[in-house]
Amino acid sequence: MANRFGVKLQSRLPNLAGIYPFSAPITTTTNCSSETQKSRIVCKKRALGCRFPRRVVLGIGVSFWSQFMSMAGIIGGKSFMASARRKGAIEQVLKNVEWPEQFPFRDEDFQRFDESSDTLFYEMPRFVTHIDDQAIAALTKYYSEVFPSSNTPGVAVLDMCSSWVSHYPSGYKQERIVGMGMNEEELKRNPVLTEYVVQDLNINPQLPFGDNTFDVITNVVSVDYLTKPLDVFKEMSRVLKPGGLAIMSFSNRCFFTKAISIWTSTGDADHVMIVGSYFHYTGGFEPPQAVDISPNPGRSDPMYIVYSRKLATA
Repeated sequence: MANRFGVKLQSRLPNLAGIYPFSAPITTTTNCSSETQKSRIVCKKRALGCRFPRRVVLGIGVSFWSQFMSMAGIIGGKSFMASARRKGAIEQVLKNVEWPEQFPFRDEDFQRFDESSDTLFYEMPRFVTHIDDQAIAALTKYYSEVFPSSNTPGVAVLDMCSSWVSHYPSGYKQERIVGMGMNEEELKRNPVLTEYVVQDLNINPQLPFGDNTFDVITNVVSVDYLTKPLDVFKEMSRVLKPGGLAIMSFSNRCFFTKAISIWTSTGDADHVMIVGSYFHYTGGFEPPQAVDISPNPGRSDPMYIVYSRKLATA
């Protein structure tokens, strides 16, 4: 059975007047670390949940995916978020989706609680990790399974929204591995990069690279900060080689005040659908797919992948 993204949802996604049933609350990395950045950003106080409300002006979002699943009678009245905890459920989110004709999100869905300059926010380097060690290990293992072999002639990799670490396999090398990020000191410390670019994609989403340049593009726990995602994904499509792979990885950890509103008001399964929609509405990509690589559900940070390949030319 196709996953109909539409029905009521075609007219408006999500229903901002409703109430979203958080079963896996968004946590903030900002309030769980000191200003001196001496501690890890990831909040360890899971008992508290680090719950935060969405901005009042936009209301409290509904999980549009669980809404649809309920309407379709697939899981009855139960939240899809609860169902998504089952092994393999996340992988089904992007299967046979019947997408609305038009991109279903509005400008206000990409607003943030803190609309001050991102350059100022990222001015001070943060030499910390944003997901726990088990999630990092799971991501590194995934990369080892899908990346081109180390030192493959002609291979180029772009790590978008990069920092002082990219979580690539130990010793991984290519002739060209480019990092794009917001803090030069962090990028300078990244041992895997052969070069780097400091750029705010929310101000200038145009990538300073030629067409058909990269074999792989990665983005780790930062897709939720993009305020112009379709512009960025169009640029990703342009700079990827035909058949090139784009890997968006994310958890439920974030700088809450800088994440887009549609992200902070929804849950994990919804995030998969949101990122999948970026690939779909950009065009030029194969149908996106989702993978749940969470290493220890309920006891470590969840970790999800949404990936796609640029369509090969005829």
